[in-house]
Amino acid sequence: MEPTSSPTPTQEATPEPRLPEGFVYVKDVIPYVHLDIRYYTENNFIGSRIDGYKAPVAILTVEAAEALKKACEIFYEKGYIVTIYDAYRPQKAVEHFVRWAEDESDTRMKHIYYPNLNKSYLIGNFISPKSGHSRGSTVDLSLLDLEGNEVDMGGYFDLFDSLSYYENSKITDAQRENRKLLREVMVECGFVPSNGEWWHFRLDNEPYTDTYFDFDVE
Repeated sequence: MEPTSSPTPTQEATPEPRLPEGFVYVKDVIPYVHLDIRYYTENNFIGSRIDGYKAPVAILTVEAAEALKKACEIFYEKGYIVTIYDAYRPQKAVEHFVRWAEDESDTRMKHIYYPNLNKSYLIGNFISPKSGHSRGSTVDLSLLDLEGNEVDMGGYFDLFDSLSYYENSKITDAQRENRKLLREVMVECGFVPSNGEWWHFRLDNEPYTDTYFDFDVE
């Protein structure tokens, strides 16, 4: 007897990318964290998606993710949700930054991200050939209130300007208190802050102190 219709081919599920041992997706550890992965988008200082960013996900070492989970719990108790701009960053992305910085003809994002600086100043001062993010235990973040509104930190992510320094005379007392809250909780949970970027935190006991990874963010 002839079949009346062709059988439907079996569709195999596409496997999720496998992370190297010791790394996790932050959302798997902290489901309620907010992700705003700027280097997957055009909303960054280059103005285009960055090499190595194939999905809007945040990846960290297990140790960094667990420490960040503790911080997120404290922030939530205080009425805030963490929003992550960047976490693990492939070495190829850092190299993309350097190539862009060396091309002084491309200044399309200057008015937003470095309005008061010549682009040539960025190399060595804000952009380097290596980044702690590539070791997997550094995260760039800020806070939202429980309605999803950004907490005013007196500046924004990746602004190449003295306004991004943690200590700055141009910010208001309220903005200074918001930065202080962010820093104090992150330090309490084992992170080392940056004086030059209020949003930047590195796990103090990071497991890979000399290894710069290059697997894609996907």
